[in-house]
Amino acid sequence: MQEAKQMYLPLISIVIPCFNDAEYIEQSINSALNQSHTNLEVIVVDDGSNAETKVVLKKLEPKITKLITQENQGQSTARNVGITQAKGDYILVLDSDDFFEPSFCEKAIIHFEKDNTIKIITSHVRRLLLNKQNDVFIPNGGTIIKFLKYNGATGSAMFRKSDWQKVGGYDEAMRQGFEDWEFYIRLLKEGGYSYVIPETLFNYRIKENSTTTIANKNRSNLLNYIYLKHKDIYINNYELLVNNLLARLDREEFEKIKNTQRIEFRIGKAILSPLRYIKSIFKK
Repeated sequence: MQEAKQMYLPLISIVIPCFNDAEYIEQSINSALNQSHTNLEVIVVDDGSNAETKVVLKKLEPKITKLITQENQGQSTARNVGITQAKGDYILVLDSDDFFEPSFCEKAIIHFEKDNTIKIITSHVRRLLLNKQNDVFIPNGGTIIKFLKYNGATGSAMFRKSDWQKVGGYDEAMRQGFEDWEFYIRLLKEGGYSYVIPETLFNYRIKENSTTTIANKNRSNLLNYIYLKHKDIYINNYELLVNNLLARLDREEFEKIKNTQRIEFRIGKAILSPLRYIKSIFKK
């Protein structure tokens, strides 16, 4: 009996939504297939990708458990479609341009199996920047209180399928970003916490047209949507919300002042000032 228990490995379903990612999707899929935790399935959802990406996915299809093809419906829908067909008790969502280190699943399962109050598991993150200078980012994790202020986990993370079902999955109306943050708020609303493995086991690629970049351009609208959708819990934590908004304004003002003090800004101002003066003369 003890031997059987030691041999038991929970099934992990790794769900990878893909939209026009011919360059990186193979690395992402290989990182899923090469996990040291061997009881897993890999489901790729082609969310209306271009012809180039479809060629790559067709080549990779024999290596994976399932390839689902659909018209473009956005990342939330693609994730929900993949998770609906997943057979595992645990779900790991992975964006198609990112990749995990081989030991992530093995280490995450150990924590899930010994602590049922954990709802989300992430790790330290190696950010792959455009200028090739990488750095390490550490998510905060924590309870719902942390997540009311900001997203304390990465978009690619592990959670139980049963918890995903309880909260109704990802919000498919959120197609401009922050859908993972909103989903995590619902996961943690009734308790539990997000655990961050203190190792750099996830590699996140920062691109000019990434979902995070697009989301930041629509930040105000997305925050408005989240605050209103969850106004009950924000009202119950009103002081926290106000302090967070004021801190955000202070940070933005600080960045604005810092930018005006940069040497490039001062040189540009010095060059433009005479031109503006001449222009004002001709206007008179």
